[in-house]
Amino acid sequence: MNPTMRDVATYARVSPMTVSRTLRDDPSVAPEKRTRVLEAVAALGYRRNEAARNLRLGGSTGLLGVVITNIANPFYAQLVLGIEAHAGRRGMRVVFANSGENTENERRLVHDFAARRLDGIIAVPAANEHDHLDPAALAGIPVVLAASPPHRINADAVLLDDFGGTYEATTMLIARGHTNIGFLGLPAATWTGSERYRGYVAALEAAGLPVRDRVVRRDQPDVAAAVEAARAILDQPDPPTAIFAANNRNTVGAYRAIRAGGTTTALAGFDDFDFADLLDLPLIVVSYDAREIGRVAAELVCAHIDEPAATPALPRRVIIPTKVIDYRNNDS
Repeated sequence: MNPTMRDVATYARVSPMTVSRTLRDDPSVAPEKRTRVLEAVAALGYRRNEAARNLRLGGSTGLLGVVITNIANPFYAQLVLGIEAHAGRRGMRVVFANSGENTENERRLVHDFAARRLDGIIAVPAANEHDHLDPAALAGIPVVLAASPPHRINADAVLLDDFGGTYEATTMLIARGHTNIGFLGLPAATWTGSERYRGYVAALEAAGLPVRDRVVRRDQPDVAAAVEAARAILDQPDPPTAIFAANNRNTVGAYRAIRAGGTTTALAGFDDFDFADLLDLPLIVVSYDAREIGRVAAELVCAHIDEPAATPALPRRVIIPTKVIDYRNNDS
């Protein structure tokens, strides 16, 4: 068990108050008692619980809570690095938790952060149920959403240009002569899922092309499911000549299915990833700076921490731009 201040006092043969004064560098503590206390601290490995102490004094815990949906996705590693970069410059620390794309898990994690009175929370919601993320329901703890706008709550959000990136990449496929383009998407209940599908549909409609439901698959939870979904699309009598994949796991799954089937299907996907430029097929990716999403989210939540009374009447929404890269033509 972790030693307590009372354990240190017993070991040093002094009162707990003397231990407290010694650790505060109070000059009124006699030198011999100070020596015994410091020796006891070293011998027992005692560490003062700064978070609990600060809470007792009505101060800050110095902690930011981050709730993500899928710890295996490289996007979240970059997001957290961006958050940590800004928090670290302020002397704050980041505690993150994985909801597993489950709203009930997310709800429990957020309430746990609130119970521990963290200074602020940054969350990537698993769905459109956001009542548990309302700062008003969390004793005023500021909340900022990443990659999803708030739904019926007053909170800032940092978003990607999901629609614009998808629209541009799909339009590029159309410009190459593809008129039958498959789609591997994300759950419709998520902002990214709905916006990226909307961008795909809008690009087809702008070119006068129909939306073929038979070449659309959504809600693939992992690469294996994406492989099966892509195979189902490509095994049709009139398969698409190109596929748009709504995130990196769908892109990898589609690539594996295309290679296994021996087809020349073109591929476009949201999210850049390592070695994308080495794949042996025409590839378009929608790239962006995930660290910038995290940095801006941390900046917004820290602004609320610094000036809680200055919360704007309307929540702020920051859009992070995307860039479409054509790995067949690296000048794009």
